[in-house]
Amino acid sequence: MFDLSGKTAVITGSSKGIGKAIAHRMAMAGAKVTISSRKADICEEVAAEINAGIPEGSTGEAVSIPCNINSKESLQNLVDETKAKFGDIHTLVCNAALNPYFGPSADCPDEAFDKIMSSNIKSNHWLCNMVLPEMKQRKDGAIIIVSSIGGIRGSAVLGAYCISKAADMQLVRNLAVEHGPDNIRVNAIAPGLIQTNFARALWENPEILKQATSRAPLQRIGQPDEIAGAAVFMASDAGTFLTGQTLTIDGGQTIT
Repeated sequence: MFDLSGKTAVITGSSKGIGKAIAHRMAMAGAKVTISSRKADICEEVAAEINAGIPEGSTGEAVSIPCNINSKESLQNLVDETKAKFGDIHTLVCNAALNPYFGPSADCPDEAFDKIMSSNIKSNHWLCNMVLPEMKQRKDGAIIIVSSIGGIRGSAVLGAYCISKAADMQLVRNLAVEHGPDNIRVNAIAPGLIQTNFARALWENPEILKQATSRAPLQRIGQPDEIAGAAVFMASDAGTFLTGQTLTIDGGQTIT
């Protein structure tokens, strides 16, 4: 049920962290994966690992296609180059995001606010609409957007980022409604605090880390690989009746 053999997945922000873990796990399930982020050298390293059978048991292939998610032309090139290399795109994982500002919303510069909304929402809107036509024609496809528990909670220091992640959840619902009749499934994953470079400002601060983990039932920070399995589930036959949903994976942080 979790076999992705013969399937192709495009994964943005997959040179490190959660995106890299998803790429590794999808390759282990047999998928051909496109590794993408802004830095070509790191993308090539991850693709080379997968093509060398790393992690152990990986049977998939990988290609490196760098991309700037803020450029519509760059996103279109990502899609076009993947199709030229692997053919049909069966799964899209929108994982790349940014947060250039940490602090009260009232002090967030307009430039930072606009950049957050463009990178975390508009780029996903663009990219989804670039892969949807072939999925609709094929009557099959899976889109996964990596959101955050920030999208279901308020924050005193990540306000704009949280707004963007709530919007991603609504984007998932809208796309699921619009394209469900063509057998296209669209879902989101909302990770809690995960030990990635992206979230370093949170888990490197002992006070914030303690606040985030002490109330959670599992009482610890999560690891990127603990998010990856959900993406494999959503992309595989195991997830064919799941659409329009946001799966929260946070060690129980949001239930307490």
